[in-house]
Amino acid sequence: MTNLRGCGTALVTPFNSDNQVDLEAYREITRWQIDSGIDFVVPTGTTGESATLEEEEYRAVIRTCVETVSGSIPVVAGAGTNHTQHAIHLSRIAEEQGADAVLSVTPYYNKPTQEGLFRHFQKIAQAISIPVILYNVPGRTGTNITSETTLRLANVDNIVGVKEASGSLDQIMEILTDRPPEFSVLSGDDNLAFAVTSLGGDGVISVASNLIPAEMSRMIDLTRHGKMEEARKIHYEFLSLMNLNFVESNPIPVKYALFQMGKIQEVYRLPLCPLSESNKRKMDQELQKLKLVGSHD
Repeated sequence: MTNLRGCGTALVTPFNSDNQVDLEAYREITRWQIDSGIDFVVPTGTTGESATLEEEEYRAVIRTCVETVSGSIPVVAGAGTNHTQHAIHLSRIAEEQGADAVLSVTPYYNKPTQEGLFRHFQKIAQAISIPVILYNVPGRTGTNITSETTLRLANVDNIVGVKEASGSLDQIMEILTDRPPEFSVLSGDDNLAFAVTSLGGDGVISVASNLIPAEMSRMIDLTRHGKMEEARKIHYEFLSLMNLNFVESNPIPVKYALFQMGKIQEVYRLPLCPLSESNKRKMDQELQKLKLVGSHD
């Protein structure tokens, strides 16, 4: 799998009332994503609360996703952590369970140097046979992968792309300018997905597409094919929803919205906790405005 393009959904992990992984709900939301035309799915990422999944749960979620997709679209499993050997271990599990690629997040808290980042991702890429996509999200990890380091890693065998959530269009444009032809650049921010794709990026790994998979997929497809006016209209129609998904720590708002849409139960694992009442009201209003739920009036 090379040249990852389009809109991929960073899937939430549903839990039941006993705080166990709800695999049946997971199958249902995954089927809905496929039926809605999503281009690929990302289980066990940070949106999937991977930090609080036990290893057997991690295996089960990836396996369930792979079985449900059944080869129809790529499965890019989140497999990153701040311990290189453990990240390799998770990446090997993802490969064993049938994932097509892994998404590997920047090591958090350690604050490695750029050389340390290079060696970390290089080791992971050398340890598995499926491709690696870098995930740069300095707002959550405390460390930015610079454009120079990303471009250096782009020339490492088996590293095929980056999910860029630095929020810096300058940095993203530097990568787009000098990347190898087959290296995918995907927005990691929904509110910048239209901009990044219009600048020559390949799409987005999206949180909002948990709620609006067809619309996000269409926006990216239109943008990639130069139909900017239609794409821009979708961008602005759903921009408030994109931003509301981050009014508190992801995936708290999007899981609440999915609960309101009848897709999952409203259950989180500590240290994540339910959305505040004031933000629930804001989300309810936006979901009603967009006709994603019925009016409560």
